[in-house]
Amino acid sequence: MLQDLLSESYDSLLALFGILFAFGATVAATGALQKYLPKDAGRAYAVDGKLSAGKPRGAGIIFVLSFTAAALLFVPVKAETVIYLILTVICMMTGFLDDASDTPWGEYKKGFLDLCVAALGAMTFLRYNSNVIRLAFWDREITVPPALFAALAVILIWGSVNVTNCADGVDGLSGTLAIISLMTIYFLDMLLETGDDFSYLILLFAVCVLGYLWYNATPSRLLMGDAGSRAMGLFISLAVLKSGSPLLYIPVALVLILDGGLGLVKVFLLRFFRIRILKNVRTPLHDHVRKVWGWSNTQTVFRFAIVQIILSMAVIYGIKL
Repeated sequence: MLQDLLSESYDSLLALFGILFAFGATVAATGALQKYLPKDAGRAYAVDGKLSAGKPRGAGIIFVLSFTAAALLFVPVKAETVIYLILTVICMMTGFLDDASDTPWGEYKKGFLDLCVAALGAMTFLRYNSNVIRLAFWDREITVPPALFAALAVILIWGSVNVTNCADGVDGLSGTLAIISLMTIYFLDMLLETGDDFSYLILLFAVCVLGYLWYNATPSRLLMGDAGSRAMGLFISLAVLKSGSPLLYIPVALVLILDGGLGLVKVFLLRFFRIRILKNVRTPLHDHVRKVWGWSNTQTVFRFAIVQIILSMAVIYGIKL
């Protein structure tokens, strides 16, 4: 909005102030409003889940709204961008209402709502972007039929929302991994010369998550809840779609996918096909490494982050070649 009011000579200064505003607003609002958030009851089956009981939950509503305000103020107003912001807020609100509910929402209800958001996200992307997928490692492009592209985009968005949600369970873990994935996409946008204004949105979102991590680092004072994790998952999927290379989602978010996704696959196969896999592996994987391998929370966050950073560096260098 402010870019539309001021001359282009102020763009660099506005970009700087936008980042500072996003971080400052998140930290200040979280400090002031955390006492009004619902309280966590502790997860019965999670490792050390009871230690979270009584902490403010649903802090995602604060950093997502701070991000939205920063985006509306410091990013040029475009219909596509506004729709993505609305979808991010919707995804956050469905999670927050679940966080605040005395009775947790059912899996099918949340899954259906996620599917609706994913469908709207896919349709919006196709309305303003092409159905061409860039194979970045081979510097080639393929044109995918619109219907097939839409279906694949829905799967990507829905999957990203849910694996990121399932990966949230250790102080600082999902936020740290989300930032690494988003910053990888940001650098790929610079390398591939894609992303446009969305690249700056990535920076704003990342610094808002950093503002949340100011309070969530071990030992945490609050939790993002579904309000934060679901919105992060949605934004990561939109960011990789806007990069023009959606297949890069797999390597740039692989740790999130494995940590949160394996449990979804186990439950799906068991519930619908009576197939049991990974019988000796606890899911999410962050529970396995803490319960079975004896990792501390700090070790889990750092080691998972290190693995994703190495993967991200390999992807960036491989594409650069």
